[in-house]
Amino acid sequence: MTRDNSGHGEHHKHDDHQGQGNDHQGHGDHGGHGGHDHQGHHAAMLADFKKRFWVSLVLTLPIAAFSPMLGGLLGYGEALDIPGRLPLLFALSTVVFFYGGWPFLKGGVDEVKKGQPGMMLLIGLAIVVAYVYSGLVTFGLPGKVFFWELASLIIIMLLGHWIEMRSVMSAQGAMQELAKLVPSTAHRLKEDGSTEDVPVSDLKRGERVVVKPGEKIPADGQVAEGSSSVDESVLTGETKAVEKGQGDEVIGGAVNGQGSLTVEVQKTGEDSFLSQVMEMVRQARESKSRAQGLADKAAGWLFYIALAAGVLTMIAWLALAGSDFVFSLERTVTVMIITCPHALGLAIPLVVAVSTTLAAKHGLLIRNRTPFEAARNIQAVLFDKTGTLTKGEFGVDRVIPLADADEQEIWKLVAAVEGRSEHPIARAVADGYQEKHGQPPRADDFDSIPGKGAKATVDGTEIRILSLKAAGEAGHDLQSEEITKAQDAGMTVVAVLRGGSPIGAVALDDQVREASKEAVSRLKDMGIQCMMLTGDSKNVAERVAKELGLDDWFAEVLPDHKADKVKEIQGRGLSVCMTGDGVNDAPALAQADVGVAIGAGTDVAVETADVVLVRSDPRDVADMIRLSGEVRKKTIQNLFWATGYNAFAIPLAAGVLWWAGIVLSPAVGAVIMSLSTVIVAINAKLLTFPEE
Repeated sequence: MTRDNSGHGEHHKHDDHQGQGNDHQGHGDHGGHGGHDHQGHHAAMLADFKKRFWVSLVLTLPIAAFSPMLGGLLGYGEALDIPGRLPLLFALSTVVFFYGGWPFLKGGVDEVKKGQPGMMLLIGLAIVVAYVYSGLVTFGLPGKVFFWELASLIIIMLLGHWIEMRSVMSAQGAMQELAKLVPSTAHRLKEDGSTEDVPVSDLKRGERVVVKPGEKIPADGQVAEGSSSVDESVLTGETKAVEKGQGDEVIGGAVNGQGSLTVEVQKTGEDSFLSQVMEMVRQARESKSRAQGLADKAAGWLFYIALAAGVLTMIAWLALAGSDFVFSLERTVTVMIITCPHALGLAIPLVVAVSTTLAAKHGLLIRNRTPFEAARNIQAVLFDKTGTLTKGEFGVDRVIPLADADEQEIWKLVAAVEGRSEHPIARAVADGYQEKHGQPPRADDFDSIPGKGAKATVDGTEIRILSLKAAGEAGHDLQSEEITKAQDAGMTVVAVLRGGSPIGAVALDDQVREASKEAVSRLKDMGIQCMMLTGDSKNVAERVAKELGLDDWFAEVLPDHKADKVKEIQGRGLSVCMTGDGVNDAPALAQADVGVAIGAGTDVAVETADVVLVRSDPRDVADMIRLSGEVRKKTIQNLFWATGYNAFAIPLAAGVLWWAGIVLSPAVGAVIMSLSTVIVAINAKLLTFPEE
């Protein structure tokens, strides 16, 4: 089985919001350091915004107390007319402007360099105009100061960015998790037959290493001596423990079973399977374009509107109305400050915060916002089979009697023997029996037969559980129509021998999740195509696809070809959501428009996905898509309320109703701005999880 898991690693729409001039997209280091640096960078920026917010808030309190606007509203304006008040306000505001406003000033410059005006430039324009104009008024120019507007705008925008970063920041530790799969040391075989423990990084092609039972294989290679079952599920998604013998290839990171293996190293470093998976994840991530957020687009338009409105206001009052320069400048400054709405800075962050919390309560962990928000447009969901649509663990599908023994007796004997084993298939048999029939009888003299099966004595008779191949080698060629059907369906069949004679066989298969059929039904009701991707045989894939009613399926797909299948579906003009749980699903998750990981899967799958289904329930994919639609609605509504304020306030601030005695003062503008912010906050809180 194969699988490719990854997520759109770099959907960080805030890389430009931080105003730090960051361009931190790729995880170029195969060793995982790139992911670590990336995570640390985001954590540092989060702490930076938090610090700037609190410092600016503390300084804003005296600015508000000494501001003419607040004094006028609360009736103590005359008491503020004290010597040094304006210089004090200017000094405090200067600190807030340069310290609190620095991310926006720097971000605005970056947006100018890129030719993409957005929120940072809009905020930067407003605070520069407010600061410069108020400074001029402080030192002699007739007019009103806007220190309170300046400080309040900065702290609210800092708060908005802090909230948003807290909601969306998640460690991109995929590369580190991948690196953890490979052990740090290996038992290198010396010429005299002894072994020495060396760092895996010291291994060279052609050297031999000893892999003891239960250990991880340190590097890609070929079995030189020994035989054992190897668990490659975390790497390939294949739930069956693969039997390995001399000449067979093994993958670094796979877990050895009960036998001892001597492996000749063939690939190390960047040539290894894991490194290739990591490189595919990195390339898929870097191929993603960062979508500009709706708030940025709105801010970009408002920037041009602010400039145009400011220029038109100045021209209208100076040239057309014949007003003096001081009055015209005051109107112009008021317009340009009011054009930058506080509510716009909170419109998206509040929806992000509420939706992230709401999703988490319902078992959805949103890691990357941009692909999640695009999930509402998904047209096809591509499920990995093992561990996603199926449980990823074997269970007894059927017992096939061959002699006079009945089904329950065969299962009882098998459970007794396998109950003493640690082999995954053996545990499945024993657990399945115990769940249905209780404790099996005691087995004595248990002995594992590496690469073949196990044996033990039950009620004084030797019972052997062997693979069909091992049974054939022992002279017992088990054949029946039922066994053939089970094999054709892709099931694992083991032979049961009592006293040296075959009495039956047990067919085991990966169990389909009970929720999978309902998940497919829900998605198809939403008009979404459901498909399956698997490394299993065509017979296995076809059987599962028919059982679940899938629209399409892909079988025998190699790990490094899964992303190609996603591209193939995208080539049909469909927006694709990939759902998987194993390491090899990573590149496919990265290639997909939305990558979803089953929470019970590997850490790598979880780390690289855009959305994680914490409850490992495929039905949550439909909930995720519906929630994406609801979030979109709330986002549009909040943007309407945030920018609608401007449509009302800008003309009044410019003085279009001056002839009627109506001129929007900064104080009244601040009140309207506050109401807009309150409406946006309440509207975000009204977001609810979509019910079935």
